[in-house]
Amino acid sequence: MNQQVSAEDIRRQSRGEVASQAAGVEHSRAVAEVQAAVTVAQRCPRDEARAIEKAKTSCRQWEVASAAFFKLPRGNDSVTGETIHLAVELARCWGNIDYGIMELARDDNAHESEMLAFAWDLETNTKARMTFIVPHKRDKRGGPVLLTDMRDIYENNANNGARRLRECIFRVLPPYLKEVAKATCYGTLEKGRGDKPLEVRAAEAVEAFKGIGISRDRLETKAGPVRNWTAADIANLEVSFMSIKRNEVSADEEFPRASVDETVDQARAIADKARAGRATASPRSEQSEEGPAQSQRGEANTEAEGDPGLRRAAIDIIRRASVLINRDEFDDLEMDAAPILQDLPPALIDEVNAALDEAQTRIARNADGGK
Repeated sequence: MNQQVSAEDIRRQSRGEVASQAAGVEHSRAVAEVQAAVTVAQRCPRDEARAIEKAKTSCRQWEVASAAFFKLPRGNDSVTGETIHLAVELARCWGNIDYGIMELARDDNAHESEMLAFAWDLETNTKARMTFIVPHKRDKRGGPVLLTDMRDIYENNANNGARRLRECIFRVLPPYLKEVAKATCYGTLEKGRGDKPLEVRAAEAVEAFKGIGISRDRLETKAGPVRNWTAADIANLEVSFMSIKRNEVSADEEFPRASVDETVDQARAIADKARAGRATASPRSEQSEEGPAQSQRGEANTEAEGDPGLRRAAIDIIRRASVLINRDEFDDLEMDAAPILQDLPPALIDEVNAALDEAQTRIARNADGGK
């Protein structure tokens, strides 16, 4: 029986042969490359003392030290460790190490990728490998979300691969190199940039955290009063700051906010304090208001009413209160309002307190999901 071979079959066979030849060439190239790398590593062994000094010099640089540690939430606490950035830098300093991440296969139907992370000390022939499955999903508070965009899938695979690669690199590096690098990096963080005084660094830290929505009160709740901060405290805050910026941990997880009830109580305390100041102030004389005798409080109110600076400050606080959207802004506004409340006339005190109460109610309602 004669079997006819179509032109399409011939083309398929031709493509298969070409693909097979290309795969064979690539395999031969990879084998030759590995053999060359091993040969060079064995002929040019590393100088360990020099490699350690090279690593210490690198870790004394702020750019390396500031990216050397991460912080992740674990239950009600958080854990700190060394980042992939530090691992790669130590591998560079140590030398003769091959490492990388590969996507071995992708299943779009199962929405997952098979990945490989490896690190290989070419000189000692010590190798660490991890094969793992990465679901095309991202964890959110409401549950995992399926990823369909190609860039999202790539970044998700890279992030998961980087964590395994970090572990592989640290497995082939000597433990003492890692410990020396950690100590040097923490020393760099404690010293700070530019040898600034501790008080200046503390003030700059407060301003930096304020820029990402974390108030001074929240910092002091965790790290103690700013005036008592040590260089080690600021170094730990630097790790937290960088972890928040890299989205490794959220600001609320690292520096919990006061509960809604606590914040409402604070607002009421300020309002009660202002009202108590009015109630305990010396009342006006029972004489006719046109009479010359006035209470000390009345004179103070008259002065306040005539003080354009105080009136502008009160109006500014009322304006800011009308657009508040979070508790950190409310905390800052409270601190600004407290010094001037006792010097304002009664009408403005009531307006300021009403604006603060309204802002706090609105923020509390938003925090509860608009209920």
